[in-house]
Amino acid sequence: MRLLKLVPDDTNIHFLKWRNVAMAIGVGMIVASLILTFVRGLNFGVDFVGGQSTRVEFSEQIDISDIRAKTSALGFGDATVQEIGDNEVLVRTPVPEGDDGATNEAADKLKNGILAAYPKAKVGSVDSVSGKVSGELLQTGALSLILAMLAISVYIWFRFEWQFGVGALFALLHDVSLTFGFFALTQLEFNLNIVAALLTIIGYSLNDTIVVFDRIRENLKKYRKMDMTALLDLSVNETLARTVMTSLTMIIALVALLLLGPDVIYGFTAAMLLGLFVGTYSSVYMAAPWLIWLGVNTDSFIPLESGTGTAERVSDDGARV
Repeated sequence: MRLLKLVPDDTNIHFLKWRNVAMAIGVGMIVASLILTFVRGLNFGVDFVGGQSTRVEFSEQIDISDIRAKTSALGFGDATVQEIGDNEVLVRTPVPEGDDGATNEAADKLKNGILAAYPKAKVGSVDSVSGKVSGELLQTGALSLILAMLAISVYIWFRFEWQFGVGALFALLHDVSLTFGFFALTQLEFNLNIVAALLTIIGYSLNDTIVVFDRIRENLKKYRKMDMTALLDLSVNETLARTVMTSLTMIIALVALLLLGPDVIYGFTAAMLLGLFVGTYSSVYMAAPWLIWLGVNTDSFIPLESGTGTAERVSDDGARV
């Protein structure tokens, strides 16, 4: 029985031929994502802004303005009502001053008020986070992303060379920026689950980048006279089967979760699915081209050899290189 091969052994796609165009597109998307994030802003969840968050599901068509008016009439101050699905809303209210008893009392008051106005509604659990805790969570979440990216770059720097670290850091910046831009555009709730997704995306992108870099390093030692662009294309093509199989299995699982999974992990799943594509793209078109632009060639990392009897290196097909 023949094994199924999604990528033929003789695949030879010239990825780096389009590196300038791909890099221009990537940089443009990074800039657009950052502008979108700062101008439109992120829809921070209760984890980061504090307050109480309550999911309410209705059995019939809803009017957001009517729900907002009835919620505000309960005396919660600046209440925010956001539609998050078909006949389902997220009601956010400030955390009341006082102890846990005051918080629980406010949650019961909101629940009873909604049920009094909409008897057929289903009120979910109430999530409460104080303003002080939410501020700390935002700071630690942002710090974790920055430290993760820097630590990964330093690791690649020491494992390979500094040029590889620059390429990896730029690829991670691309992945994280596009994810922020996606959430700014869609206004999906940005909470701690999304921070976990971002850290997972960084890990996946790093894994894919290291696989490509490792093959590049091996080929740099084997093919000393090969053109650098051709060598990078060869390395990417040699790791393409692994990339396709890994990505395909993850896509199947993530699409199933996106369509059939619970709403509470919808944002996490969407971020992961986006990160899967941008992480693969960045490993090829954001990380690898930097090796060319930073002057890496097939003689860059070869130690100086002494003596006159050093044997010539040969490629796998027996040709002298």
